[in-house]
Amino acid sequence: MWLLLWFFAALAVTGDGLGSDGSKVYVVYMGTVPPRTSPDLLRQSQLRLVGTVLKRGQKAERVVVQQYKHAFSGFAARLSKDEAASLRRKPGVVSVFPDPVYQLHTTRSWEFLQETAVKIDSARRSTGGAKAAAAPPATTDTIIGLLDSGIWPESPSFDDAGFGPVPSRWKGTCMTGRDFNSSNCNKKLIGARYYDLGEVRGPAQSNSPRDQAGHGTHTSSTAAGNAVTGASYYGLAPGTAKGGSAASRVAMYRVCSEAGCAGSAILAGFDDAIADGVDVISVSLGASPYFRPDFSDDPIAIGSFHAVAKGVMVVCSAGNSGPEAATVVNAAPWILTVAATTIDRNFESDVVLGGNNSAVKGGAINFSNLDKSPKYPLITGEAAKSSSVSDSDSASHCEPGTLDTSKTKGKIVLCHHSDGDTSKVEKVDVLNSAGAVGCILVNKAEVAVATTYLDFPVTEVTSAAAAAIHKYIASTSQPVATITPTTTVTEYKPAPVVAYFSSRGPSSQTGNLLKPDVAAPGVNILASWIPTTSLPIGQKQASQFNLVSGTSMACPHVAGVAATVKSWNPTWSPAAIRSAIMTTGATQLNNDRAPMTTDSGSVATPYDYGAGQVHPTAALDPGLVYELGEDDYLQFLCNYGYNASTIKLITSLPSGFNCAANASKDLISNLNYPSITVTGLSKTGSRTVTRAVTNVGALEESTYTVTVSAPAGLDVKVTPSKLEFTKSVKKLAFQVNFSGKNMAGKSTLSGSVTWSDGKHMVRSPFVVTI
Repeated sequence: MWLLLWFFAALAVTGDGLGSDGSKVYVVYMGTVPPRTSPDLLRQSQLRLVGTVLKRGQKAERVVVQQYKHAFSGFAARLSKDEAASLRRKPGVVSVFPDPVYQLHTTRSWEFLQETAVKIDSARRSTGGAKAAAAPPATTDTIIGLLDSGIWPESPSFDDAGFGPVPSRWKGTCMTGRDFNSSNCNKKLIGARYYDLGEVRGPAQSNSPRDQAGHGTHTSSTAAGNAVTGASYYGLAPGTAKGGSAASRVAMYRVCSEAGCAGSAILAGFDDAIADGVDVISVSLGASPYFRPDFSDDPIAIGSFHAVAKGVMVVCSAGNSGPEAATVVNAAPWILTVAATTIDRNFESDVVLGGNNSAVKGGAINFSNLDKSPKYPLITGEAAKSSSVSDSDSASHCEPGTLDTSKTKGKIVLCHHSDGDTSKVEKVDVLNSAGAVGCILVNKAEVAVATTYLDFPVTEVTSAAAAAIHKYIASTSQPVATITPTTTVTEYKPAPVVAYFSSRGPSSQTGNLLKPDVAAPGVNILASWIPTTSLPIGQKQASQFNLVSGTSMACPHVAGVAATVKSWNPTWSPAAIRSAIMTTGATQLNNDRAPMTTDSGSVATPYDYGAGQVHPTAALDPGLVYELGEDDYLQFLCNYGYNASTIKLITSLPSGFNCAANASKDLISNLNYPSITVTGLSKTGSRTVTRAVTNVGALEESTYTVTVSAPAGLDVKVTPSKLEFTKSVKKLAFQVNFSGKNMAGKSTLSGSVTWSDGKHMVRSPFVVTI
């Protein structure tokens, strides 16, 4: 169970597992599939191309590990450095790059989203604002595809009782593999594929769609799992577990193992998902912000570009490298990028101190069997320092090898924990093995994320709570305490809070584009899981559910919302769906109706949560949407700094296409995005951006007026201030001018532009950096 902490990492490396001959896997990308070219013809031509660089007697079939032949053309093959270089020079090859390895970004959440949204809607109605949309239809035939670690088909979340026939447009398959056959699919889980993972090796590297990590099962059930009553994690978080779009079908594309996700497999998953007929692709994985590839070498950016061009919505996790700024990944404008927030549920495990039996609140998941009375000796790590260790600070943090086990045996040990320390799990394991009876971790940053410790009594407290424990220890010669087993606390406040691990903007790639786009629950999320042998004492059967945290968990929440919007509006483009999700109902308030905060208590900004936390149903009727198409994204790439030759590394270009001579990153601010970002505004200067909105409301003739919320020191003017739509006028443009006044000492300013017709409120956040 503790291995789940591995999912919180967002590291990425380039696969360098060299073969005995020095070869490794390369991705050979060949752009869009030529018109009227069959997959079989494409497959054969790719094999012939590989054969031209191989030594005599080598067969192309033996070195090729993936072939892309539906939405785009290319392949992945195990090649030498010289062979890869030769392929780069071949006609029709647009790029060749080493196969990258990405990492996974690892029931109350839906109830909390709806309850919070209802409160916000109630407040809006009292001031004449938007009304909540009606409940979604009872049945839909939307299909959510997930690129992940596989699926556990026996989970009740994927039972197909009550589902009708598989949609006739579905072209996918249910691949057979180890411990998995076609009968594991049904009318709910309609497809499952797996891929060769190239250089990614690990215990879960198997030829099967079956999930051996748990991650893919968790994300799938969060996005589209059936409602399962009586769900819990060994009694914690009891209730009904369900997905955001429970009526949607599920298709799994296993591109990951516990060791990572191969870029070549990710591209294959995109290629197949597009051809299979999915409506939404959910991707809870990504590169490291510190080793991020450019768009032209990023399998997620390339694959999602082709998906969106084919009308398939792509939702990705923002990454788990927070709270540092500029760590957001999956930041291409054709992707809907999701940050993580908490919900109003907490897992409390308290420290009861001797003397007056005062309780200090803590949080973690443990099934402690300690006596409820505070009778266990309590010692700090510093006081338990080994005589052979000179560093008292390392001992206070209980770093392995710094403590005298004779001093910790039979005691509860108070340990500080900081970034850069040995992992919490390893510290706890060492203490447990040395005979300690429990551990209190002082862990301010991560206290909101309930780490699972099973039977060993561990809780985590804030620095303020630790001060009370230290004070008690200093007040007596024989301090004693106990740690209580975890209880579930609901209606916890404040919530939502931006999770400490959630990657933040601004994007280092796209400074003039606000990322992340939205936030969703990603902390302590209860969803389906694979069977495990790590059981609490007294339990004979593994829980079918688990509590997991990460932007991985936030991403499928939004994928579920997107599928619901698609089911109501089947002709809408991915851009229209994203616009609806971002502009209608995404809230910036918590359940105290105060501004949402970060884990540190500071007021959160759009760089933390984008447009805000999603509203599960308001996006069904947005009134207005910001549309974008493939041509807009091509112009974005021009302004990003690519020329036409480089853009061809991502997609084919229309005949005669060339980037404008005045292309610049400042012009990215003019991309018709649902949010607005302007960088480099001088303290006395001004900048004007253009946007256009399309009326998708029930009334063809409607009038919208604008309201601006701007911070002191920034003048924001919208022209025109009124938009009048008619039967013949569906789309109207407007300009937003930003100019500074009295901005001394300010660097980043945020606010919003909101259009309303009295029923709909279409809110676009903006961020201006000085």
